[in-house]
Amino acid sequence: MNSKTKIGIVICDRYRRCAGGKCFRAMRNKEGAFSIYADTEVELVGFTTCEGCPGGNIEYAGEEMVKNGAEVIHLATGLVVGYPPCPYIHTFKAFLEKRYGIKVVVGTHPIPKKYLDMHTHLGTWKDSAWESLIAPTMSDEKTRANYEYQKKLDRDKSGSYQHQGGSLCRIPGQTRPPGKCEGYEDPE
Repeated sequence: MNSKTKIGIVICDRYRRCAGGKCFRAMRNKEGAFSIYADTEVELVGFTTCEGCPGGNIEYAGEEMVKNGAEVIHLATGLVVGYPPCPYIHTFKAFLEKRYGIKVVVGTHPIPKKYLDMHTHLGTWKDSAWESLIAPTMSDEKTRANYEYQKKLDRDKSGSYQHQGGSLCRIPGQTRPPGKCEGYEDPE
């Protein structure tokens, strides 16, 4: 590797509970928008949300990331693939570039197939303004497939499904212990 590039990542606030797994995997594997760092070591110096529409944290986050040495700020793929995509993404990019004189890349991990299929069907990205925004995260079909999210469930002895994180979720006709069934709709 020839050098090191320090980066920051800003995610959409609707994904504020995201632990960054896809972004960090793509960063480590130099996939999606991180493919531009093929010959460069990447160091993450900041990871935060925009703080929700209209992006109240963009100014502070950019300043903090630059203070921490960021040379590039990535606006996460979630800002592009969410329903609807972020209406402020162009403004965020222009503001950060102008205010801090920093390179801004739209995208982190490759766009998963389910989002590509839905946005293609809806015509979301037909406008030419989206072309340059989604290009860094398009990747090939095989790479995109590796970023599909699938929750792994195991059946416990009672017949209920148990997420590997431990929360029990009932199936029709069965009861579950009290408490929230995180990440799953209650079928009844």
